[in-house]
Amino acid sequence: MGVDRFEGATNQGEIKQLAAKARAAWRRAALSLATLLALVLPPSMVSAGVPQDLWVVDGRAAVQIYDCNGLLCGRLRWLEAPRDTRGEPKRDKNNPDSALRQRELCGLTLIWDLHPTGPGHWEGGWFYDPESGKTYKVMTEHTSSDQLVARFYEGFTLVGETKTLNRTRPGTSSDGWC
Repeated sequence: MGVDRFEGATNQGEIKQLAAKARAAWRRAALSLATLLALVLPPSMVSAGVPQDLWVVDGRAAVQIYDCNGLLCGRLRWLEAPRDTRGEPKRDKNNPDSALRQRELCGLTLIWDLHPTGPGHWEGGWFYDPESGKTYKVMTEHTSSDQLVARFYEGFTLVGETKTLNRTRPGTSSDGWC
């Protein structure tokens, strides 16, 4: 019947069991290695392609996208019109929490908790719109090296608004930089 390559195995059934155990051990080792790498490597390496940079929206505002503990976040870094009619820095005057209405818009975190769901895709995050004072769900797709597409919505993705964000550099527009 041939030479038995598995020491101690006396029949075909035992050989199959040993092979199945070996495959299971390899899967556990691979999963352990992947988990270890996810814990040790910087988040930007784990979720390659993170679009950390400045992105302008509708020519009216720029958001700095950055890594925040393995998730994507974004803060307001430029406004086309950073001051109100009195010449004061614009404030979060439409916030539903009256205690937050005096904070300056410049530097305010507007996007948080975006989770990577695949190469160039993030979902499950939140977007605060200071113009309305409302918070929306957000998902983004990095469509090219210089373009992000963001979908802001309430409840279902079908009911919402899509915006295209274009990569920019500090100082390339007016003096509204934070």
